[in-house]
Amino acid sequence: MDVSISPVSAADVDAIAALARVVWQHTYPGIISQEQIDYMLAQRYQPQLVLQELQMPHIWWDQLSIDGQLAGFVSCLLGTTAGEMKLDKLYVDPDRQRLGIGARLVDQVVARALAAGCTTLILAVNKNNERAIAAYLRQGFTVRESVCVDIGSGFVMDDFIMARSLPAGTAGS
Repeated sequence: MDVSISPVSAADVDAIAALARVVWQHTYPGIISQEQIDYMLAQRYQPQLVLQELQMPHIWWDQLSIDGQLAGFVSCLLGTTAGEMKLDKLYVDPDRQRLGIGARLVDQVVARALAAGCTTLILAVNKNNERAIAAYLRQGFTVRESVCVDIGSGFVMDDFIMARSLPAGTAGS
């Protein structure tokens, strides 16, 4: 099995958007409504939106491929709080979950955060997404707080904000 992680390029955005759709359609029914799933996909994963994010210096996207096929992706942004990096999106093809892909992507995020001098990773995860919460807990994240986030169009996400402290003195190593 040949596993590689590489930056997302403009040529990859259609595949990223398609994988986001597969993940949301597989993961979120029963957690949120279909209307909310459709809204989130339209607001965050349209190819033109991904292209815009690829142009922003404080956001980066990486993809993980197995044997040349897209299996997952991650995007992060430097937070507005000094020393924090936000793990914004991390998705793995439902047919390839349990292969350690998520852990490899988190390792990539940790390396990028340390290189940027960050001491904390943060993320938001839906409170009802038990599988994702368990995976992040295994990766050293803890629940920081509980929030309700108005995402627009009358939809509210009931999330946990999770955080992971990074080892002090390892930035840039």
